[in-house]
Amino acid sequence: MAKNKIARAVTLHLGAGEASPANVGKDLGPLGINLMEFCKQYNALSANLRGHVVPAVVTVFEDRSFEVRVKQPTTASLIRRVAGLNGGSPRPGHQSGGVVTVAQLKEVAAAKLADLNTTDLDQAVKIVAGTARSMGLTIKE
Repeated sequence: MAKNKIARAVTLHLGAGEASPANVGKDLGPLGINLMEFCKQYNALSANLRGHVVPAVVTVFEDRSFEVRVKQPTTASLIRRVAGLNGGSPRPGHQSGGVVTVAQLKEVAAAKLADLNTTDLDQAVKIVAGTARSMGLTIKE
């Protein structure tokens, strides 16, 4: 079955399994898609990732039908989970928000490797380490 022309593609960052018309309405409402149907699909696709922020790519077609594709959780969300933190530093660069080890960064890099712009694990660790530093975390060997 041939799909209609793509009218718009939108990326949303939502809590896994927590989509509701109230928190997606301002982004998806103007596109004219069925918000409840989007919420049901997103919540079903991201149910196993609860506790993470999960990006969703919503492709809207001219006939107002849509497709939802869920990516891996955000790097910051994964770092918070492995380091056991609620968030980063309130003042990155001035105040440490916590400590993360290289082994933990490697674990996050392995999980995010498909979404990063590299296939080399060592380079992926450097990318994830940059995110950790921007969150105000101290990296420990």
